Amino acid sequence: MKWVLVLLLWALPAFAVQPDEVLDDPALEARAREISAGLRCPVCRNESIDESNAGVSRDLRLMVRERLVAGDSDAEVVDAVVARYGEYVLLSPNAQGANLLLWAAPALLALAGLGIGALAVRRRAAAPEPGLTEEEQARLDAILRAGRDEA
Repeated sequence: MKWVLVLLLWALPAFAVQPDEVLDDPALEARAREISAGLRCPVCRNESIDESNAGVSRDLRLMVRERLVAGDSDAEVVDAVVARYGEYVLLSPNAQGANLLLWAAPALLALAGLGIGALAVRRRAAAPEPGLTEEEQARLDAILRAGRDEA
């Protein structure tokens, strides 16, 4: 019984695409599913339009299928959706232009952190520890002598 529940929960994303949206041509439907899996729902957080039940996701799924039936290539369909909703709808944004900075930022920040850490360690190791002044040394000696005399 538990496995039936697990299977139903696992299949929930498949319920987002309504039967009236499915294309008759299996090849076009497969292309539509592949494109939809890479497009983010503008309303939901990190959910593809293929998985989302939001109304705007349904509209986007229909738009993708209409463009495919009209003869557009996959790239043309994605470009049309991006032109309408912006690059936010791409679940995996292109690594070019301003997005290149976003892709490179984690590595650049890690390198900067390592560099700053190495510099701090080098400076600390290179700086000699200041010794005691003669007055401090004499006072320390007196304290140590007093401690030995008491013992």
